[in-house]
Amino acid sequence: MQIYAIPVLDDNYVWLIEGCNRQCAIVDMGAAAPVIAAVEARGLTPRAVLLTHHHWDHTAGLADFLSRFAVPVYGPTIEAQSWVTEPQNDGDTFSIPEVGTFQVIATPGHTRGHLVFTTEGAAFTGDTLFSVGCGRLFEGTPEQMQHSLDRIAALPDDTLIYCGHEYTADNLRFARHAEPDNPAIQARDAEVEELRRTGKPTVPTSLALEKRTNPFLRVRAQDLRDAICRHAGAASMTDAAAFATVRRWKDDFDGLKPL
Repeated sequence: MQIYAIPVLDDNYVWLIEGCNRQCAIVDMGAAAPVIAAVEARGLTPRAVLLTHHHWDHTAGLADFLSRFAVPVYGPTIEAQSWVTEPQNDGDTFSIPEVGTFQVIATPGHTRGHLVFTTEGAAFTGDTLFSVGCGRLFEGTPEQMQHSLDRIAALPDDTLIYCGHEYTADNLRFARHAEPDNPAIQARDAEVEELRRTGKPTVPTSLALEKRTNPFLRVRAQDLRDAICRHAGAASMTDAAAFATVRRWKDDFDGLKPL
């Protein structure tokens, strides 16, 4: 299995999964033209599209793509639009011939029905887990998102994380601010600066690296927990409160309006 990043729109990634005999599957579909071009350039035959969630920047290219390639679309049952032909729920498993077998993890938080797909040591996390970040809570609660991230964190540490956006450099600004003395964050920052300077993607990342650098996977780490409490002016707080606090903290840091 080989996995290729296809940049689309401003900062989205579509993931092209090549299996055996030039068969492939595609994760998300923010725009069709770059995906069709990549498929044709490699001489591949699409067998399916996998959707992590319903947001337009992950689905806008579906109609054009499906008019060219009549393939099944796997997506969340809860968010099933007309284009989802194979609705999926937590714990489901499905196989795409000559591509692979995929496991489904429900990860509500960013949206109500968000799914993560795993296969052969890869996790396609959409807008739930980013490199050094996580998705904003458009439809879910902090408790839901933390539980979703905990489920991803329970995967093997060598799992490769294929997320839906190129946000690493921006996310590192906040990570450095929250944990200025974390050497793993400092090293990642230098690595990402070089990757972006040369026009290369910063993902996939490994789950092990995310556990060392991602504030949203580190709310139980004592140094960050102390910083979260100081930021909130609290002597202590629960895990759920700490997660909610760091999510608001990052939103404020980024100058984002409350949802």
